[in-house]
Amino acid sequence: MRWALIKVCIAVTTMIALAFLIPLGLLVRESARDRAFSGAEGRAAALGPALAITTDVNALQRAVSSSDTGSDTDSALHVSTSHGMVTIGVSRSTAAEVRSAAAEGRSGTVAVPGGYAYLQPVAVASGGIAVVEVFIPDAQLDQGVAVAWLVLSGVAVVLVLISVLVADRLGTRIVGSARRLAGAARALGAGDLAVRVPQADDSPPELREAAAAFNAMADRVVRLLAAERELAADLSHRLRTPLTALRLNAASLGSGDAAEQTREAVAQLEREVDQIIRTARGRGDRFDTAPEPLTCDAAEVIRDRVAFWSALAEDEGRLWRLAGANGPAPVPVGAADLGAALDALLGNVFRHTPEGAGFAVDVRTDPEAVTVLVGDSGPGIADPDEALLRGHGHGGEGSTGLGLDIVRRVAESTGGGVLVGRSALGGTEVQLLLRTGPQRQPDQPRNRGRRRTPARVRLVR
Repeated sequence: MRWALIKVCIAVTTMIALAFLIPLGLLVRESARDRAFSGAEGRAAALGPALAITTDVNALQRAVSSSDTGSDTDSALHVSTSHGMVTIGVSRSTAAEVRSAAAEGRSGTVAVPGGYAYLQPVAVASGGIAVVEVFIPDAQLDQGVAVAWLVLSGVAVVLVLISVLVADRLGTRIVGSARRLAGAARALGAGDLAVRVPQADDSPPELREAAAAFNAMADRVVRLLAAERELAADLSHRLRTPLTALRLNAASLGSGDAAEQTREAVAQLEREVDQIIRTARGRGDRFDTAPEPLTCDAAEVIRDRVAFWSALAEDEGRLWRLAGANGPAPVPVGAADLGAALDALLGNVFRHTPEGAGFAVDVRTDPEAVTVLVGDSGPGIADPDEALLRGHGHGGEGSTGLGLDIVRRVAESTGGGVLVGRSALGGTEVQLLLRTGPQRQPDQPRNRGRRRTPARVRLVR
């Protein structure tokens, strides 16, 4: 914007300067020509009295010599005598031009080599007509024009420089305010909820209004996030009463595998609710600072969630397999968020496949990303693109269509993505890509149905 304003000022000032300086330059040139011709007329008029007094050649020769002293022009007299037309001085015009001027009785100029010749008829004492010739060289016609053009050009350059300085100062005010607003917008988009735009007095009124609107929007965002987190915490806290009843009922079930699994499930649910409350309210006092980056060990979270769902898999007679989760796999995602994404994927397996259908969880780690593959041996998904749309459930009781959307948002928070396709087990496979380093390819993964060559996969109970 700053350079654009400077360019506009340069263009406008240059056009205005040219609009005035070109006519002024032409006027200076015409003034120099008029001055030269006026000087020739004055010299011709100075020789007129001498012709009126005498026609003596010697006397006229002295008059011409005295008029040419200290001058860069030449004068000549054409006098008609009894011996014919006599020329006194240096003549550059032709005899025909001299006779024509004498016959017409009017003064005028004729073009001659090196300039112009001014011819002025004058009545002499003998009653005849003499012609006074004054030579005007080309250099005299342009005398002072070059200097005038240089001065006018210097004035134009000074005007352009002044306009550039003024435009630069104006542009600095506008660009500085716009850059502060853009920087605050980037910081807010990056999660810095405390950023605000200072409203400088030297900023344009429009940018001050934009800064005030941005600050009001940021305050509104902070209030909405605080209200949303408090609502999530309150709703989670309300779950404590039914969870307490479930825990008491589970404690009265006695011993046995089913009772132990039920108690473990209730305990896990209580831990999840506690984690939600801590997460929601634990950040309530940090809205004035940028959020801290979240990280976790994906392998540890995956092992924990697969172990949780394995109990239900044993009850339903499902074969399952976990591979690649032995070593550490750090990812820029909170453990609670990654656990929720895995619960959504594994929950879909149990919800949308018949009992006895197996599943497999594979973890692949490389320097740029951690990839989690969750496949099953169920009927598969007919439309993978629609499955990722928020609110479009696959069907069945309890399906809200939010599970894969949660998975997608977790993946996209790291710059990754989600792919839905056909697994080696014959059913659906969901690929969760969590980026941990710079992305090599410019395009992020997009969901598209893909088929893989089925391979022999060994599942375990």
